[in-house]
Amino acid sequence: MCGMPSAESTRAGVQKPEPVLPTKEDAVAAAGSELIGGPLGRRALLGTSWWTPVRVIALVAIGVFALGLVQKAPCYNGAWFYGASSQYTHACYSDIPHLYQGRGFADGLVPYFDRLPGDMQYLEYPVLTGVFMEVASWLTPGSGTIQDQEQWYWMVNAGMLMVCAAVIAVCVTRTHARRPWDGLLVALAPAFALTATINWDLLAVALTAAAMLMWSRGRALAFGVLLGLATAAKLYPFLLLGPLLVLCWRAGRWREFGTALGGAVAAWVVVNGPVMLFAFEGWSKFYTFSQERGVDFGSFWLIMAQNSDDPLGTETVNTLATVLMLVCCAGVAALALMARRRPRFAQLAFLIVAVFILTNKVYSPQYVLWLVPLAALARPKWRDFLIWQACEVAYFLGIWLYLAYTTSGEAHKGLPTDGYHWVIGLHLLGTLYLCVMVVRDILRPDRDPVRRSGDDDPSGGVLDGAKDVFVLGRAAKPERQEAAARFDGPAVEWGRQGATGGSL
Repeated sequence: MCGMPSAESTRAGVQKPEPVLPTKEDAVAAAGSELIGGPLGRRALLGTSWWTPVRVIALVAIGVFALGLVQKAPCYNGAWFYGASSQYTHACYSDIPHLYQGRGFADGLVPYFDRLPGDMQYLEYPVLTGVFMEVASWLTPGSGTIQDQEQWYWMVNAGMLMVCAAVIAVCVTRTHARRPWDGLLVALAPAFALTATINWDLLAVALTAAAMLMWSRGRALAFGVLLGLATAAKLYPFLLLGPLLVLCWRAGRWREFGTALGGAVAAWVVVNGPVMLFAFEGWSKFYTFSQERGVDFGSFWLIMAQNSDDPLGTETVNTLATVLMLVCCAGVAALALMARRRPRFAQLAFLIVAVFILTNKVYSPQYVLWLVPLAALARPKWRDFLIWQACEVAYFLGIWLYLAYTTSGEAHKGLPTDGYHWVIGLHLLGTLYLCVMVVRDILRPDRDPVRRSGDDDPSGGVLDGAKDVFVLGRAAKPERQEAAARFDGPAVEWGRQGATGGSL
């Protein structure tokens, strides 16, 4: 094993570290670069052109997002409106046009305040997502047929979501200052492009990515405010507070964690408070719907239910899923406190969101968006990232083919139930594979691409290079701490101090 320096013992100030070029340390990235001329030569002049990494990656993200819009063209031109199964056979389904009329936006109803006709009495989305949907409806022309309006509504939302996609790519690019090109993992992720306009998840993902960037810059309050806003758009971002709590506990950074927590709570209350006060029944619909929703697509709970003569009830599944999630969270916390070297924030953030996805009773195909930026920060290795993405693309195709099968009547065109179970398993295995790689990096820091490049925790902000004040297990033994501090090779500079990046 090569010697890895510890964050505490490494001497700083030897020289400013150079930006990390994936084509020089990643065989897959080097091979892929042949499509655009090959890896940079040793005489290449970096940072002397308008084409900085941030600008390049932002434009690539917008271009790939646009390809995702083209993929939805068969639905835009008719499959959303004519024939239930054609939108599935073309794999171009989106909630957005259907909910324009289905959730009262076409009729000018106010989300959460006005009761909806039909089974869904109120909008079943968090408040900030509801605001996003409402703003898009204001920008949608009210003339023409309902089909024209739904097409316009989808296009308006697509434009707003494209901005979110660019924000995500830029934030990931700038979070690890010495590794700007890791943002290409997000910009080129095929599952990202395919699922970006299925629903409104990109809003919460963009706010979470911006929060991660703020934490990496040591701005705890801005991190908390953005994370609170993200949680007001989707529930999953609040999970990041758990890993942050454990890491700040280990590093003794209670003040910064308190600031972040206070900012998150305040931002969430500011957004939700007025709606809670004046339209509590409508506001609570998201939470009651999530609780009452039965086992659904994409989860291992669905495989169990469809292969059982006596499937578990919703309340039982809720309880078991919660217990399983808590057990996994305890495991992640133990890993964080007992690892020989403190894990990076992005690593634990990825693990905790992945655990939530794996144990949840539903996995909609757009949930992959939650993990893409975190995966790029946690495990910036093209081979592993693409293996996981291939599994997610297979699931994306599988769920639509399964729905085509169930909606095509006696024709049964598509993927039968057994086949759908196989693609669910592939999705689960792909996510577990990436989790295993991240855990291995935590246990063997010499395998971590970020730390092998000479960084400690570039997304960790005040945690970057900080000393441990509380550890458990074998990591607490003096001989283990001494072993972690010993290394062979030249001293390097860790963390964000003096780091140079390819960002604006």
